[in-house]
Amino acid sequence: FHEDGFLVLEQFFSAEECESMRTQIQRIVAEMEVPPHCRTTFSTREEEQLQAQGSSDYFLTSGDKIRFFFEKGVLDEKGNFLIPKEKSVSKIGHALHAYDPVFKQITHSPKVQELGRKLGLERPVVVQSMYIFKQPGIGGEVTPHQDATFLHTEPLGRILGFWIALEDATQENGCLWFIPGSHTNGITRRMVRAASGASTCVEFVGSEPAYEDKQFIPLPISKGGLILIHGEVVHKSELNSSESSRHVFTFHVMEAKGTTWSKENWLQPTPELPFPSLYT
Repeated sequence: FHEDGFLVLEQFFSAEECESMRTQIQRIVAEMEVPPHCRTTFSTREEEQLQAQGSSDYFLTSGDKIRFFFEKGVLDEKGNFLIPKEKSVSKIGHALHAYDPVFKQITHSPKVQELGRKLGLERPVVVQSMYIFKQPGIGGEVTPHQDATFLHTEPLGRILGFWIALEDATQENGCLWFIPGSHTNGITRRMVRAASGASTCVEFVGSEPAYEDKQFIPLPISKGGLILIHGEVVHKSELNSSESSRHVFTFHVMEAKGTTWSKENWLQPTPELPFPSLYT
């Protein structure tokens, strides 16, 4: 992990644990009600990101809520669904770990806490969580990025992603790709809250360097596997053009000891939901 910036742990969660999360998310989607004007598409392309999430209070205030984001092309201009809603969701975020009993239990499970201790985390707190669907045929690509671009700390190196495959993640359905060792070069781009009165809620400072495809290696992983992701390692995933989905539950932890969470981050703890300790 320290050398590459990521670590693959196969069969970290059982098939039963994976199914419990999938069943729970089906329940949440079935009960999902999102007013048309709040239906934003999720994108990682910078211009689209600023246009969709960046202009939306729905995204900016989702840190302490369970909210829904949709794939490109599944909504008409009025925000109505063009395909069944359960096939249109891109991700659900950002506080499943706090408000849903199943995801809370997984996030704080003894084996996750033990892993945190093995990594030397002294005061880890959970800052956000997401369920990602990567829908068959339309699951959008995630462009090369570093998580610390969006979750910035002083000093850097205090953010850690836990990425749990709830189905086999293959090169065909959009597994993760990494540049090994790229977590040692700092970051060149940040997404920050825009000044009040700006046309978007967030803006980007700096730019992402151009990466070559040959720098990346694929990390296929079986259902139940866990990938640990360093906050500065460069990673991406391709469009899912296959006929099978690639469901994932992922959450981010910050080592809070001696760390300052940037006030410019889009995600902020709230009085209703301060970042909960991982060790509870």
